[in-house]
Amino acid sequence: MVIDEVELQRHHQLEKLYRSTRAGKDFQKDIVRAAEGFTAIGLKQIELGTKLSEDCIKYGSENISAETLAKAASLYGDARVHVEKEQEDFNRTLSSQVLEPLKAMINGAPLEDARHLAQRYSRMRHEAEVQASEVSKRQARARELATSENTAKLQASELKMQEVKANMAVLGKEAAAALSAVEAQQQRLTFQRLVCMVEAEKVYHQRVAEILDGIQAEMILDKQRKDSAPPEPPAATCSENAMYFLAEVMHAFDAASEKELSLAVGDYVVVRQITPAGWSEGECKGKAGWFPSAFVEKRQQIPNSNVATSVF
Repeated sequence: MVIDEVELQRHHQLEKLYRSTRAGKDFQKDIVRAAEGFTAIGLKQIELGTKLSEDCIKYGSENISAETLAKAASLYGDARVHVEKEQEDFNRTLSSQVLEPLKAMINGAPLEDARHLAQRYSRMRHEAEVQASEVSKRQARARELATSENTAKLQASELKMQEVKANMAVLGKEAAAALSAVEAQQQRLTFQRLVCMVEAEKVYHQRVAEILDGIQAEMILDKQRKDSAPPEPPAATCSENAMYFLAEVMHAFDAASEKELSLAVGDYVVVRQITPAGWSEGECKGKAGWFPSAFVEKRQQIPNSNVATSVF
């Protein structure tokens, strides 16, 4: 009397929607917990990174004698500032684009209102079952004793039963429509926020990787530049009897600092010093400086007293 095929399908539909929206809400809470954890860890990383940045910059400024390490420390300290800025941006994105929208939906009225409708439908369904039992009892009494009083009570019970069933059908449709709308919105919003979270994390790691790649390359380049730089000229001057030699430039060389000497193929240079590190010092066309020894070939050895470098 109570449950026909339509109402049975409605009942199953509401149960399914109720479970689905509950699972969706629980998943949103899982994402919120993770995002809050990421934010808390990020704040701690910012604190540690800022302190490390200050320590690196301080060491670089106070230990200039350790030239290579001091420069590397200063570079890394500056880079950490940018890394912490990226962490702050990531935390803000998590807060504004993930945490706030999900929390608003978890605690929002649409979900709760739809679930309350479903709960009211369940209570009304139970009420209809109770009323159906009452109708059955009235029918049995009317059959046993067909009095006008029993007949009137049976008619009143049946009328109330029809009213409850009509209300239950309307409420079931409303609850199903409300839960379906919430489920669609819930899944759409959760998917969008999850994609946003992935994108924000990807951008954060990409930018940090770019910063660290750049600082690593600069550290290595600075070290290589110092290792391959020409030596400082000796303090003592050469004696009048020192032997220089004339060399022809076989490979062009572009000076990278004031200490170096640019050379063009075919130039002649007076070589005055050669170091084991592969650099030579000499003069060409009135300019002096260092250049790679392998870029020139010896042509003539000459005493220092006979050199007139200004003609080269």
